[in-house]
Amino acid sequence: MSDVLVCPICPRACALAEGEIGNCRARANLNHKIVPLSYNAPCSIALDPMEKKPMFHFFPGTPVLSLGMAGCNLHCKNCQNASISQVSPRDVPSQQATPEMLVNWMKEHNVKSIAYTYTEPLVCFEYVYDCAKAMHEAGFYNVLVSAGYINPGPLAKLLPYLDGANIDLKTMNPEGYRSNCGVERDVVLNTLRTLAKSDCVLEVTDLVIPNFNDSEEDLHAWCDFVKNDLGENTPVHFSRFFPLYQMTDREATPIPTLQKAREIAQNTGLKYVYCGNTPGAETTFCSHCGEGLIVRNGFNIMVNKLENGCCPKCGTKQHGRF
Repeated sequence: MSDVLVCPICPRACALAEGEIGNCRARANLNHKIVPLSYNAPCSIALDPMEKKPMFHFFPGTPVLSLGMAGCNLHCKNCQNASISQVSPRDVPSQQATPEMLVNWMKEHNVKSIAYTYTEPLVCFEYVYDCAKAMHEAGFYNVLVSAGYINPGPLAKLLPYLDGANIDLKTMNPEGYRSNCGVERDVVLNTLRTLAKSDCVLEVTDLVIPNFNDSEEDLHAWCDFVKNDLGENTPVHFSRFFPLYQMTDREATPIPTLQKAREIAQNTGLKYVYCGNTPGAETTFCSHCGEGLIVRNGFNIMVNKLENGCCPKCGTKQHGRF
């Protein structure tokens, strides 16, 4: 048993003998060391608009280099990227991309931000950490798109290099997290609290799924947590579910359900509330006077009235980095 090592990244604490792979399919005990199988080898690289993450309060309208690594420590039945999240890095094509190569690409193409996204980047923690550190040293910004299932120690190590983050908060029902994702809700809540206390621009996403987390009770609890624990200025995104993967037994989220979620959030006192794929619900309004500041059509910005991050009508500084 002396050859068994415990992975330190997330609360699953997988105990791995030599050659064994963890629950996330992305970490293994190789040569008496726990290592990420996709280090320097992302399975997806793309140049996206920042709004696609979604990040609406972090340099909106700018491009972001996006990396995805195979594997995930959640097993959500509705996963939209299951073809890369629920497999091992050994099972999908990848391309070489060292931190140095990525920094050079950013310089060459004049892109200022990089996002670790698409699956669960934290299962490739060492690679994300080394990239993030190299990016900061070169003057670039780091964005984390994650489900937030990580131990406090690794999160604290990565935190100084995070500039923006969008974290999924899938439900406030603990049993919902267990049954649909296979993990414990409170770990995610603690990750969110930690990020909210940092200098990182935090945004939170709720994929609203019919007959899972769309009840008024769940939506009220979700919004109350964000306001009371993360702050009323935390931007929130309600996203539309479509039948995918192992959850094809229900319809796509009706638009009125997203509108209901938005109304509950606004009535709770949240200042920046967005609905994906919903006309008129992706505009950033001034948190003080309600002036429409950034008008979006999908991932495209049609109008941006911000002046140095402030509302031109009342002068109020808006939450985020612009």
